[in-house]
Amino acid sequence: MGNSRVIRRIMIGWLLALSTCGLASAQSIGASRGEVYEPASRQPRLGASPGAGANPLGGSPGAGENILEGQMGSRGARLIPDSTAPSQSRIAPEAAIPGVSALSVLPGPRSTVGSASPYGSLALPGEPDEGPADGLTLDAAIERLVRCNLDLRSKAMEIPQADADILTASLRANPILYTDVQCVPYGSFSKRRPGGQTQYDLNVTFPLDVTGKRRSRTLVAYRARRVIEAQYQDAVREAIDNLCTEFVDVLATRETVREARQAVADFETEPDVKKAKPIDDDQRLEVQREAAEIALAEAEEQLKSDLRALGALIKMTPQESERLAVKGSLHDRTTVPPAGDALLRLALVARPDLVAYRLGMTRADADVQLALANRYPDLFLLIQPYTFQDDTPLGLKSAHSWGVGLGVPVPLFNRNQGNIRRARLNVTQTQVEMAALEDRVEMEVRQAERQYSVTRVAVERIERSLLPKATQEHDRVQKLYLAGKTDELAFLTAERDFDLVVRQYRDSLVRHRRAMFKLNYAVGQRILP
Repeated sequence: MGNSRVIRRIMIGWLLALSTCGLASAQSIGASRGEVYEPASRQPRLGASPGAGANPLGGSPGAGENILEGQMGSRGARLIPDSTAPSQSRIAPEAAIPGVSALSVLPGPRSTVGSASPYGSLALPGEPDEGPADGLTLDAAIERLVRCNLDLRSKAMEIPQADADILTASLRANPILYTDVQCVPYGSFSKRRPGGQTQYDLNVTFPLDVTGKRRSRTLVAYRARRVIEAQYQDAVREAIDNLCTEFVDVLATRETVREARQAVADFETEPDVKKAKPIDDDQRLEVQREAAEIALAEAEEQLKSDLRALGALIKMTPQESERLAVKGSLHDRTTVPPAGDALLRLALVARPDLVAYRLGMTRADADVQLALANRYPDLFLLIQPYTFQDDTPLGLKSAHSWGVGLGVPVPLFNRNQGNIRRARLNVTQTQVEMAALEDRVEMEVRQAERQYSVTRVAVERIERSLLPKATQEHDRVQKLYLAGKTDELAFLTAERDFDLVVRQYRDSLVRHRRAMFKLNYAVGQRILP
């Protein structure tokens, strides 16, 4: 009886161990079939990845084939974002981020640059006055944007995360080590109750990837990384466009300040015009001077505001931004860029959002190959390197042996048919999305080119014809007024007409400068400075 209790205790212990090992074995086998828990994935900072509708990245690699497998249930419609406006969830690579070779939405450009003071004659936008020699140029601002902008650096971290996904996808499934005991008697064996020897086994099971799932997973992860790189480049493009918009606003407001200062200075530097024949009386002249000073104060405050907005993009404090000196000009000193189909061909090759979709097509094709590889589950090679058969109850010498086996899941019902169909449909869907994006890119390039041409012609016409005529007429009326040959109304009208032309010229310069940057944005390359 004592031996029976001992044997029962041993048997219960072995059964508990066996149940634990069996549970671990079942979990591992389920993992190799893609039945592991997949944590909820974080929304990518760069937005939805083109071509990822079939097999989004996620899961626990090495444990099974669910690393890149599709999941049950709807993933929601994938709509191409409007590329004509900065994205709210996207916007660039960064030397400070290892392995890298994303901006807050800014308000659109102001419809008006700002009104100069209507008092006193305005000065023409000064071509030689581009700012101090050591001022911040557009090239330096772009370089600092990519290097220092925290939002872009955050988005850049998607690339090393994609490298981690490649590592995850390339890991192999773990083997399973477990033990068991067999032929445990209820009581004990004897010559009157003979039975097979009690057997103790040590087993190792190796999953065999005979369909190339690991290789397919790794290929999908690698192509997904290339898509993320292109998305990041598109985020840089949008960020630079926002920066250029703010840079032009600063240049335009700086011109407004210069004009307002000129208007205030006119009351002191041209007393012969203002006071030789007083327009009304000294009080009215004082009102005009005070109004001009108020306009100057407002323009200077607007300039500080624009500088703060520019500084925020390149990681400057508000105090540093307000002291920032910008070097640049509103004038176009470049030759006319390629036109028509040449620009469109360049955009179709260079636009990073289009590149992302082309790479997304290769990723979608890799998803199909992965779904096909997942048709058949892994085989399981069982190696039993140690088996101990206890013959002591029979008075015989115990034996040692080994064994080998092969487990073959039979794919009668589930051959991954649904995910294969979904992956193939995703290829078609990505093709349709890419065609729609190509049409949108063509429209954007045509519109940007047209806007550039119209504004360039307008600036050239003002410089060639309108400004000389307006200046000549203004000088003629001023001379007549000083000579007493015309009245005050004619002089004031000439001043007002000249100011309107100057303001129109300044606004045309600003619109043309913005059109230059929008053409760069539409093409995806900086073809204009």
